[in-house]
Amino acid sequence: MIPVRGTFITFEGPDGSGKTTQVRVLAQWLRERGVQPVLLRQPGGTPLGERIRSILLDSRSDLELGPVAPMAELALMFADRAQSIQQVVLPALERGEIVLCDRYTDSSEAYQGAGRSLGSERVLALHQALCGDLQPDLTILLLPDVEQALERARRRNERFRRQHGGKDENRFEVEGDAFFRRVHAAYAAIAAREPQRVVTISGNGSIETIAHSIREIVQARIAAFVPA
Repeated sequence: MIPVRGTFITFEGPDGSGKTTQVRVLAQWLRERGVQPVLLRQPGGTPLGERIRSILLDSRSDLELGPVAPMAELALMFADRAQSIQQVVLPALERGEIVLCDRYTDSSEAYQGAGRSLGSERVLALHQALCGDLQPDLTILLLPDVEQALERARRRNERFRRQHGGKDENRFEVEGDAFFRRVHAAYAAIAAREPQRVVTISGNGSIETIAHSIREIVQARIAAFVPA
């Protein structure tokens, strides 16, 4: 029997970890079993969120608008998140659906809390105030080697830039290695702090190897939704 409340699954990881690909792969696997998941990305996923995304991720934003202050960046991330919760996540959960979300508050704790050195306390306080402290039922954290993840992310964004007439989603990838090492360490700390929610897949496995691990995790956690 399908529960009245749906299931909220988030995918986390540094840029280039492959999480966006794995969201798509898992969604297709669920559809093949008669389950229609709701897909969401943060920032983005709503009309307001897509506008916020264009500011936060395009490297031209800092040139056109002036450098975005770290606290302003964090505030915009939570504006996007609060909107997506009200417009997408809560209605889907109330309908008893599975929500697959590409990034959530763990990303803000890793990128703004650690990467921008704003601290976890600020991030978690905003999460409680603006998101009603809504927690995922399951978070899948992909944590590959820092250098390989960055290399993949920069190649991906170069393709994106060519395909979109110079627009990119490269604003974070231009940060130095120290920034991404702080992000990586923060993700590891979150996983250690919340082992019941966060399942970590480390290393640089193939897409199919990682997808197989994710399917096993999902089947174990939400068997009521997914036929064997």
